[in-house]
Amino acid sequence: MSPEQSTSRSGDMELGRFLRARRTQTRPDQVGLTMGTGLRRTPGLRREELATLAGISIDYYVRLERGKETRPSPSVLDALARALRLDDAEHQHLRELAAQAARYAPEPPPPPSRTVRPHLKLVLETLRPSPAYVISRSMDLLAWNPGGLALYAGLAEWPATQRNLARYLFLHPTARTLFHDAWEYQVRGCVARLRAQAGIDPDAPDLTSLVGELLLKSPDFARLWERYDVVGRKKAQKTFHHPQVGALTLTGQSMHIEDTPGQRLGVYTAEPGTADHDAMILLDLAVPGPAGQPDTKAEQQRHLQP
Repeated sequence: MSPEQSTSRSGDMELGRFLRARRTQTRPDQVGLTMGTGLRRTPGLRREELATLAGISIDYYVRLERGKETRPSPSVLDALARALRLDDAEHQHLRELAAQAARYAPEPPPPPSRTVRPHLKLVLETLRPSPAYVISRSMDLLAWNPGGLALYAGLAEWPATQRNLARYLFLHPTARTLFHDAWEYQVRGCVARLRAQAGIDPDAPDLTSLVGELLLKSPDFARLWERYDVVGRKKAQKTFHHPQVGALTLTGQSMHIEDTPGQRLGVYTAEPGTADHDAMILLDLAVPGPAGQPDTKAEQQRHLQP
């Protein structure tokens, strides 16, 4: 099989996987159907129920779900989105998967750059004491200021090439304590973002490598991956139960970086004069090194490098 055929096939299957995941997670009562008294082998909608709701034949829908039908019309996609009660972001993702399956999607873009431009490193330094960092689309930590690294307690113990926020959330023993009772909320949003990226670029090495590792090492990741959620619900504020500075609640902001596809800038802030701001300053002044000791100034500067 040629690389082009392989890529097309991946796109075909992603469309079916997404439809199946959404169908099995949509309860009949959510779409106005009665449950009845008989046992249901399917936890969500049956294929024939979804086909009826969308106004298409059961045979056509089965072909879509199995990747045999690759050119659904816009009207069919809209009907499926309505039947499944998809929100705007999920509806758009369905369109993108259908475009990929139909082979009229544009050529996959080149791998996103991992190089952080010098002026962005200056931005990170200027933002101190606010924790800030630049991450890739696969959530690799590419550059950071001292607080941006220290905020994720224990992450500095890992080699720079292994510092990835998704890997941290699922595999680092401190992550569950850091987010305490909000860990499940954090990882759901994390997986949803990775799912959306992988769905429209299923053969991208940076994504497949990370996803493969987490599927193998984390049952929690595998459980959430199967849900095929593509929209992460975000809260502006996060509370970190940090082993060095105690609990601090920060307001987070994430934004795409202009002219650098795939990179995002993340920043956390707190009102000056508050206990949260004081804790933020402490994180900025003492970055935990591999041995748990504060880094020197030279070492802090080195952490600004990707």
